[in-house]
Amino acid sequence: MAMLDVKNLGISFGGLHAVDDFHVEIEKGQLYGLIGPNGAGKTTVFNLLTGVYKPNEGIIKLDGNDITGRSTIEINKSGVARTFQNIRLFHKLSVLDNVKVGMHNHHAYSGLSGVFRTPKFRRTEKEMNEKGMELLKVFDLDQEAFIEADNLPYGKQRKLEIARALATEPKLLLLDEPAAGMNPNETAELMDTIRFVRDHFDMTILLIEHDMKLVGGICEKLTVLNFGQILCEGETAEVLSNPAVITAYLGE
Repeated sequence: MAMLDVKNLGISFGGLHAVDDFHVEIEKGQLYGLIGPNGAGKTTVFNLLTGVYKPNEGIIKLDGNDITGRSTIEINKSGVARTFQNIRLFHKLSVLDNVKVGMHNHHAYSGLSGVFRTPKFRRTEKEMNEKGMELLKVFDLDQEAFIEADNLPYGKQRKLEIARALATEPKLLLLDEPAAGMNPNETAELMDTIRFVRDHFDMTILLIEHDMKLVGGICEKLTVLNFGQILCEGETAEVLSNPAVITAYLGE
C-alpha cells in the first residue's frame, strides 16, 4: 500500500484550473520530487495535500486513509507535516521551544494545568524537553537549544524547521523548496540532512525544488508539473533528460 495515493486532484480559482487531474503514488520510505517552472502549481498541490485549500475534485489517501478535504490540523494529526519556502519559525522563541511547539499534538495539558503548574504540567514539560533535546541532537542543534531561533545561521534555521516538522511525528514530510536561499555548501549539507531524515526516521518525503543538482542527487522519482498539469513522471534520470521537461524549463 502506498504511503500517499492521490488521484484526479484538481482545484480552480474562478475560471483558472490551477491544478488539473493531478495524481501521484509514493511508497513508504521513498524520496520523491515534484518539480516544474515557476507558477506550475507545485505549492498549490502542497496546499491541497495539507488542507490549506479544499480540492474541487479528486481523492487524497494517506497510508490507506482518506484525508480529502480535512482541515489542516486534522491532516497534521493524521501524519502529514510540511516546511515552507520562506522559513516560518517562531523567531523570538528558543530553538528548543520551536521544536516543542510541534509536539502539542501528542503532549497536551489544560490551560489551568499550565497556570497552576500541576504535576501533569511538570511531567509533560519534562517529557517534551527530553524529546526535544534528543531531536535537536540528531540535527546537531542541541548546543543552540536555548538561544533565540533568529540568531541561528540560515542553514541551521532550515534544519530547525525540519526538526519542528518531525516533532509532530509525521508519516509523510513535505519540503517546499528547502534549498531556497542556500549557497552550494549549505545545499550539499542539506542533501545529507534529507537523506539522513529519510533513513533515520524511516520517513517518506515529497519535496518541491528548483535546484536540479539537489533533485538529481537525492530523488528516486519525479513528477513534473507545467501549467497545473502533469507533463512527465518517472525515474529521476529519465525525467530530467526528457526533451519536453527541458523545453518547459528553458524554452524552445
